[in-house]
Amino acid sequence: MATLTHDIAVRNRLRSGLLLAMLSASSFGLSGPMARGLMDAGWTSAAAVAVRVLLAAAVLTPFAVRQLRGNWNVLRDNAVLITVYGLVAVAGTQLAFFNAVAHMEVGVALLVEFTAPIAVVGWLWLSQGERPGAMTISGALLGLLGLALVLDLTSGLTATGVGMLWALGSMVGAAFYFVLSARGEGTVPGTVLAAGGLLIGGLTLLVVGAVGILPLRATTNSVVFQDFTVAWWLPVLILGVVTAALSYVTGIAATRRLGSRLASFVALSEVLAALIFAWLLLGEAPRAIQLFGGALILTGVIVVRRGEPATTADS
Repeated sequence: MATLTHDIAVRNRLRSGLLLAMLSASSFGLSGPMARGLMDAGWTSAAAVAVRVLLAAAVLTPFAVRQLRGNWNVLRDNAVLITVYGLVAVAGTQLAFFNAVAHMEVGVALLVEFTAPIAVVGWLWLSQGERPGAMTISGALLGLLGLALVLDLTSGLTATGVGMLWALGSMVGAAFYFVLSARGEGTVPGTVLAAGGLLIGGLTLLVVGAVGILPLRATTNSVVFQDFTVAWWLPVLILGVVTAALSYVTGIAATRRLGSRLASFVALSEVLAALIFAWLLLGEAPRAIQLFGGALILTGVIVVRRGEPATTADS
């Protein structure tokens, strides 16, 4: 009976983790089309991201304070984790990606950044001895092939050495996101980690913009999408609440249920979600090869899941 109860708990934990991971990936995928609308209205990408991150921190802070219940020692004891999360997983990833796309095509930069699951697998192998099995490797190859098709890398895109270095930096930052999100379970609540990291990351982006490393410019112009126009504050609100606050909290919760490796592969579905949202909001209809690539990504995730040990949910 005890074994049956444990198996049911593991399955429920995995199921909820997968649902949370898909919700997080979908929320992250919405950020691109929303930010694109703001940029077409005169915003710089850095301004859109800084506002998005800081608004998310403002939304999550009251919930984080409530979870702390006056136990401020949690912040002191986990200060390093929260700070590194904010500087590397939030601000560092964004800064590196911005600099990457300044020297290379967006598609190539995205492909490099989304190889983060491979870095996570390598890190877990080296640091914890979790050697990937054949199904994990097969699923990874399927996912990366699907990613290449979704990003349409067959159109002769090129990359520079400087751009590739920045793209690799964004990949490392994304890998840190998954590794750090799995840390602190039982000691620091996920909402506290997300709120603290987003606040630190947002302030870092403001400082970087203030010294001129990234241009910060915002407008109050109306934002035009495919079939409708909205006031500037609505996309900003969606960016902060849905694509940042919701996505980071659910992403941390998912990673703590699934483990860094599986969660990082499920996150590849973010590219497919971004493709669908761009179709609905910007009129950028996906081509058949991109839809096929999306199917390969999902297939790869399923294969990786089947290759994960049954005890993943307990890690």
